[in-house]
Amino acid sequence: MAGISRGTSPVPPKASDDPLATLASLPGVAESVDSVRKGVDRVYGHRIMRRRSNEVTSEAALRGARGSAALSGADWALEEVRRRTDFSEEGEPRTVGAALRLTAEAGQLLSVWRQSPLRVLARLHLVAASGGGRSSDTGDHGRRESADETVGRPRLAGEPVDEPLIELALPDAEEVAGRLDGLSRLLLAGTEAPALVVSAVVHGELLALRPFASSNGLVARAAERIVLVGSGLDPKSICPAEVGHAELGRAAYAAALDGYVSGTPEGVAAWIAHCGRAVELGVRESTAVCEALQRGAA
Repeated sequence: MAGISRGTSPVPPKASDDPLATLASLPGVAESVDSVRKGVDRVYGHRIMRRRSNEVTSEAALRGARGSAALSGADWALEEVRRRTDFSEEGEPRTVGAALRLTAEAGQLLSVWRQSPLRVLARLHLVAASGGGRSSDTGDHGRRESADETVGRPRLAGEPVDEPLIELALPDAEEVAGRLDGLSRLLLAGTEAPALVVSAVVHGELLALRPFASSNGLVARAAERIVLVGSGLDPKSICPAEVGHAELGRAAYAAALDGYVSGTPEGVAAWIAHCGRAVELGVRESTAVCEALQRGAA
């Protein structure tokens, strides 16, 4: 992704020039960025990556989707996700199916993200919610609104949000629109911020805002993946942060997000560090995949 640093950034400019880069100077962030970069470099240097990287990418996608679904309440065994072909049933199967679709779609949207992040977010929500069959009460006359009318666009005033695992106060639709526009402007303006910082901010903002009627967590984690891949930090998409987020657990995820939403330097830095640890655990997962492939090839 143009304008995003793969590793540590130079001395950040003033906040008014590059607010995202300023976050790289928060306590502990540079260390997290450096640790992530070194871990990613190690797995990319594995001998298996020279000839079987496509297999590692495919396995990382599957494991990342499983991790994202787990954080949204569908904690299935990896082999069940691998075996299953029908995800049309309501509840957990729909969640797992949505996570798989998003992981596949994310890699196709890198060039569009550089031009219009908001368009990509709308597309991700459309992919996640397709076939969801959700409805809600709207209007003065109790009219039922089909899911199609809320899919693929930010929610409007008065529309409910189905995101039971995130218990933060819900911003109103006007605030959501303003902050989404601000985030888009920051991304399009370019930044010297490291990829970890940018991906953590995108992820955190989407969870805090919950701009869509449903599937916000799944969309936020897919957007995080797009930034990490598009920045050049993880161009082959083999370091699934979703695996790490799931391994660290929902309680730690929620606590770190609370810190981000607080807006304090310590809270934001802790969220970035949490996201960095998630990437490192994704690196560990793919390193294990490389080792397994190497043993099988021996």
